[in-house]
Amino acid sequence: MKNRIILISLIFLIFSGCVGINSKGIFGTGVGIALDPRSLGTQIDDSVMQKNLITRLVLTNKSYLLSLNTTVLDGKIFLNGKVSDPEEKLQITKLAWETKGARSVKNDIMLKEDFDFKQSAKDLLIKSQLRTALIFNKKVNATNYQIETYKKKIFIYGISLTANERKEVIREAKDTLDVEDVITSIFLVEDLRIQKN
Repeated sequence: MKNRIILISLIFLIFSGCVGINSKGIFGTGVGIALDPRSLGTQIDDSVMQKNLITRLVLTNKSYLLSLNTTVLDGKIFLNGKVSDPEEKLQITKLAWETKGARSVKNDIMLKEDFDFKQSAKDLLIKSQLRTALIFNKKVNATNYQIETYKKKIFIYGISLTANERKEVIREAKDTLDVEDVITSIFLVEDLRIQKN
């Protein structure tokens, strides 16, 4: 009974959240609602897909709530984080593909290794440096991007208004101190299925 109450509480926390300038509370993509070039319907569809996937992942294994990150942009699902074995990675990919409306799934999930405080601190520093650089770069709308780091690799998800903005984001990522690789899933507004009018 106690585990059930904890699980229900976790699910409630997932679906609740304050709405601020950023859409993280409701839409979960890290893209500002007002600045998001996707139509409101597409934003809502992506949000529903993401919440559906997160709920199914948590029901499969409660630890996924803390160890995985999911992003849905224009029906495309992006997964990253850490799991214990390859079978878990395959199961998570299967759950993502089974999400209604999924157009594609990109799985950047890594296998867990022993915790390395130094590496985790370095990854956090890299993420913070890039986030700060994007915020201060006048050519980039920083709210349109979600950044994750793992072992000096930067994963960037988001929507660029122009090809030049996308190039600028990638340049900033590559110029970040100690970065070994930059993996991007940045879409141009013109590549989205449905856009704001």
